[in-house]
Amino acid sequence: MAKPKLSRAVKLTGTDVPDGKKRTLTAGPITAVLDNGSLRYIRYHGKEVLRGIAYLLRDKNWGTYAPAIEGLKVKQGKDGFSVSYSATCKDDVQSLRYDVKIEASAKGTVRFAAHGMPLSDFLTNRSGFVVLHPLVDVVGAPVEIVHTDGKKKKSRFPKFISPGQPVFEIRSLKHEVTPGVTATVLMEGNKFEMEDHRNWMDASYKTYVCSLLDPWPYTLKKGEAFDQSITVTIEGKPRGKAAKAGGNVEVTLGGPKGRIPAIGAGVPMAHAAEALAKAELVAAASPAHLVCQIDGRQAGASKAAAAFRDLKARTGKPVTLEIILPAKKPAAEEVAEIAKAVKACGLAPDRIVVTQMHDLKSFQPNTPRPWGPTYEEMAAAIRAHFPGVPLGGGMLSFFTELNRKPTPKGVFDFVTHTVCPIVHAADDTSVMETLESMPSIIASARNIMGKVPYHLGPSSIACRDNPYGAAVARNPGGNRVCLSDVDPRQRALFAAAWSLGLAATAARGGIDVMSIGSFTGPQGAIAPDGDAGGLAVFPVYQVLAGLGAASGVRRREALSSAPAQVETLAHDSKAGPVLWLANLTPEKQVVKVRGFAAKAHVHLLNDATFGAITAKSGYLKGVKGVARKVTRVELGPYAVARISAA
Repeated sequence: MAKPKLSRAVKLTGTDVPDGKKRTLTAGPITAVLDNGSLRYIRYHGKEVLRGIAYLLRDKNWGTYAPAIEGLKVKQGKDGFSVSYSATCKDDVQSLRYDVKIEASAKGTVRFAAHGMPLSDFLTNRSGFVVLHPLVDVVGAPVEIVHTDGKKKKSRFPKFISPGQPVFEIRSLKHEVTPGVTATVLMEGNKFEMEDHRNWMDASYKTYVCSLLDPWPYTLKKGEAFDQSITVTIEGKPRGKAAKAGGNVEVTLGGPKGRIPAIGAGVPMAHAAEALAKAELVAAASPAHLVCQIDGRQAGASKAAAAFRDLKARTGKPVTLEIILPAKKPAAEEVAEIAKAVKACGLAPDRIVVTQMHDLKSFQPNTPRPWGPTYEEMAAAIRAHFPGVPLGGGMLSFFTELNRKPTPKGVFDFVTHTVCPIVHAADDTSVMETLESMPSIIASARNIMGKVPYHLGPSSIACRDNPYGAAVARNPGGNRVCLSDVDPRQRALFAAAWSLGLAATAARGGIDVMSIGSFTGPQGAIAPDGDAGGLAVFPVYQVLAGLGAASGVRRREALSSAPAQVETLAHDSKAGPVLWLANLTPEKQVVKVRGFAAKAHVHLLNDATFGAITAKSGYLKGVKGVARKVTRVELGPYAVARISAA
């Protein structure tokens, strides 16, 4: 039977649903992108002032409503622009309507105002404005704060990621955009506070309406209107030349620098049998390890352990066993039960990570947590049953939770956490932006854990669990949904590009061990039997296979002139250097390659090769054409290239 024909959009992002139209507006030296009613990338003479201003409504589980926008009017004038519209957010039980007016002037002001009207009692964790400050030239930089009581304070944006809110009771924030230029953000209509958005992999500092110190969820009463506004005032003239956009991206290959992390993937407990059935494809991916999980809250530990044993035997790959304790009884008793099931089937884990169920959920800093075993108690119990096996601690959830409950020094042999790019936003642009936060996450995690080995993952676009609600968000339609364990981009080129970008940042940051998603299940690299597109593997499989085979080899310096557009990673091989490129954008990118003197073969993962890269495991092992010197590569949307010395 012939494979179903997939559209180009599905090959790129896994869905035919567009990500939303964007429009760039100008007000003299100010530019901003209008995106689904929000402003993104507010720039002054080309320099980013704010990452965004948005008016958002959140439900009681921190889910973000998708607004239904009506009556959108956009006026672009010579010296400014204006936008107005009405929007409604609703679900089966509640609804709220708001009217928006945005005005920008070449004189240096942008004002975003909203008038909200609950059409029913509206239960919410947060409703109103969010302001995002970017990271470049802002991390650790000075900021002048005016509080709601009128008092001024000079401070700094946090360098290391703050586990809690670094600023409360905010009325305005003022920072230097570039030498000679300042921006003041005035927030009216309620009090605001800041959180370090990098905790969740967002590439920004977020200032939002209301306070997490107050009770939530709270109810906005039907018929009781409320107003909020954000006014940005930009003053001064930039010194030197204005930033230029566009042009080719340059990637320069350098000398030896560190090593590629040991790269593997996960094997979820619920999909252990499926992974075993695909053992040949698992082995062909050349993973450095398999991250297998036994959740003590669920039945079937013995069956899962037996599948992990067989998978280890058939692939010859070491197993890192994640153990989740139910936290109902002392750690010694719960570990004994799981250890019995593991040993009875003959599974010999090569490494173990231990945690308990309460640490899968999020808690504000310095707030009481439910009873559960301590790090020290869990470690002692594991070592009693698995002597000599390297033991890891930390979080199976996100860096946020590790930051709020750090591992004590000297207890574990290594420390781990995961990341997820769809906690707060799930659009394509925001997901790719999350890679910008990784240097801060790595530096902050290192500051917590010290010199012990650093493990990252398993991480994919979709999340394994939701620390902030009762469960992951449902996504039966396969859309772009925050905090869902299912994401359409997993099966597309998008996931391959994002995963290569994640690996590149991990390698530069000196991470020792990294796991990319899983082999099977919703975050899988291997397509399930009966895949609707007739695929055997997804494009991310080829990235996993190529990098898995390079685990631990010497890394080479590779620098991109525009890392937000094209990420890069390089390493040695027996034949010479290997250079990876990933287009993180939906537009074609032309890349000039410098420093790659050897003749090379180029393997492209793009929409033209999609059929070949999803049909079998060994796409990167095949060689087509004559080796040539590579100085220029064209990358289609979300394409990945591997340039390998011949």
